[in-house]
Amino acid sequence: MPHIASDPLGALLQERGYLLADGATGTNLFNMGLSAGDAPELWNIDHPDRIEALYAAAVEAGSDLFLTNSFGANASRLKLHGAEDRVRELNRAAAAIGRKVADAEMARSGRRVLVAGSIGPTGEIMEPMGSLTHDTAVAMFFEQAEGLKEGGADILWVETISAPEEYRAAAEACGRVGMPWVGTMSFDTAGRTMMGVTATDMVKLVDRLDSPPVAFGANCGVGASDLLRTILGLTAQAPEKPVVAKGNAGIPKYVEGEIVYDGTPALMAEYAVMARDCGAAIIGGCCGTMPAHLRAMRAALDSRPRGERPSLDAIVAALGAFSSAKDGTEASGCGHDHGPRGGRRGGRRRG
Repeated sequence: MPHIASDPLGALLQERGYLLADGATGTNLFNMGLSAGDAPELWNIDHPDRIEALYAAAVEAGSDLFLTNSFGANASRLKLHGAEDRVRELNRAAAAIGRKVADAEMARSGRRVLVAGSIGPTGEIMEPMGSLTHDTAVAMFFEQAEGLKEGGADILWVETISAPEEYRAAAEACGRVGMPWVGTMSFDTAGRTMMGVTATDMVKLVDRLDSPPVAFGANCGVGASDLLRTILGLTAQAPEKPVVAKGNAGIPKYVEGEIVYDGTPALMAEYAVMARDCGAAIIGGCCGTMPAHLRAMRAALDSRPRGERPSLDAIVAALGAFSSAKDGTEASGCGHDHGPRGGRRGGRRRG
């Protein structure tokens, strides 16, 4: 197995205590003109100026790291757009644009910002439930990771994974490419991923990997309340590794033909502080999170001291009700029950 490079994420955490990650990719790119159904990763070549603006907006809002526009840049997803032979090219470009932005910030202010190479799920179901084999999944992730490494990414960032088999394949690929990596899963209703993984399951999974991540956690899912319930479940296991919280900006609603997230900057600021109090060390936003949200999150994290670990009741009072009919106490490991709630599934992309 290749030697894993030093961990720049851990070094920055030690220096700063906690890190603010970035926000949405898809939501921001749609505002720049991306059409529904188009592959945003093609913009790394076709519109690099817009991708540079996406990254720069997160940095200007105070993010300590940002994810590259490469979430769906694996062979399986790119095949839908006839671009499966461009995996290396598109990932390399995504990271190279990020490297330019991060280096410019260092030259301008002396502040180090990390480029995190985003790797999303393949979009296929793995054996034994589906036809995707472990070796094929590893090869897909490895090809993507190699491109991100060549482009200058500081770390790899595997996200929005639902199946433990796919998480293991991504871990093996990251280990082979010899880079530190972060891995998050997406927990939907009742505190489980689409494939039934609980917060407790994830902690056990991470502990058993031959090439473990330097940090792990949850992203996307439903709303900020649900995300923090999962974070409580993860941190209740007292993991040694830093925990990531990257929640959506509220709940998506269909308004006049468009998906709109109802989370205000004030709500996301409260979420950020509560995520830190829940034990998360790396805090960002997912779908619907815009630069205005990030600025509010940065200001709140910098101005408000750490508080006590919040209860589920406190989370509901601050951020709104959980989405699931059950609170997922067994799934999350929180150990509380707060009665019935409405249910809704989260989105599949980091948007």
